[in-house]
Amino acid sequence: MTRPPTAAQRRVIDAADPVTGRIKGTEAQLEALVKRGLAFRHPRPPHDHFLTPAGHRVRETVEAEPEPPATQATGVFAAHIGGTEEAADTGPARTREVHSAWQGLLELRRMTNPDGAADRPCGWERTHLVQAAALALEAAGHPPEAGGSPGYRVRATPQPEAVAVHAPDGETLRACAITMERAGWQAGEYTEPRTRARYLLASPRRV
Repeated sequence: MTRPPTAAQRRVIDAADPVTGRIKGTEAQLEALVKRGLAFRHPRPPHDHFLTPAGHRVRETVEAEPEPPATQATGVFAAHIGGTEEAADTGPARTREVHSAWQGLLELRRMTNPDGAADRPCGWERTHLVQAAALALEAAGHPPEAGGSPGYRVRATPQPEAVAVHAPDGETLRACAITMERAGWQAGEYTEPRTRARYLLASPRRV
């Protein structure tokens, strides 16, 4: 990309669905974004338009400007990853938001996995491992560790395509493992060498 998108194009990108990347705009706006490699037209009806990885990068850059990245109150959906001092929002509105995000992610899997499979992670999840794993756990009803209440914590690891899932006890950890496997991830229990605490190492399943 040699020049930044126009103000109108940025508004279209900014308004994209945070999970699926689906965008709406005039035919001219959408065609311009496709020509610039920031969006693509889905080959199957209803032929909606979606952001490409380059379009997502533009969107994330735009969104990061108004507020510090540490906050989740950016107007963009973010799954609870656990480990926050403030209590987690668990009200009806949050439940609906999480459900919608999860359904959107399943649709993204169907649209972007080569065989249209929705039972295993897609490319977006492999580039947003912590958020993808946290969404799978939150959508299944697991509470995150927040505000002093016990729950799961999802953290990045040095390993490519793997996250660590921590839980307050063995029973919760095993329940998280079942959820991750049902969501299309591979999960195995390991022990921290120094603390001897058990945790899950989870990675997106490829087949």
